Amino acid sequence: MEQLTYLGLLAGCLLVTAPLELVLRVRVYARWRRFLLAILPEFTVFVVWVLYAIEQGHWDYSSTLTLDVRLPGGIPLEESLFFVVVPLCSVLALEAVRRVTGWDAGYPAEEALPAEERR
Repeated sequence: MEQLTYLGLLAGCLLVTAPLELVLRVRVYARWRRFLLAILPEFTVFVVWVLYAIEQGHWDYSSTLTLDVRLPGGIPLEESLFFVVVPLCSVLALEAVRRVTGWDAGYPAEEALPAEERR
């Protein structure tokens, strides 16, 4: 059962944030192509970083706490899923805050204007 620890944590993150999609209708899952485009750079950078760290012997992953399914380069399946699940949960939370508060997630309108137009 210990082998499901990492996967269980990822599933828990998804379970906790799923109501944001269903109740608040933030439409992150509905706009999955947009989400994938948004996380592709992050996913690429961090997977390369992890692969480098594994190859250099800096990082190792417990076969006791993971499924011990390794992708090319030795990266555990759960670690690659982490780089999708955590951003997904973060985007769900951000969109939920935007939905509830009406926040546009950018600068307040007056700060976005050049200084001479703020007067």
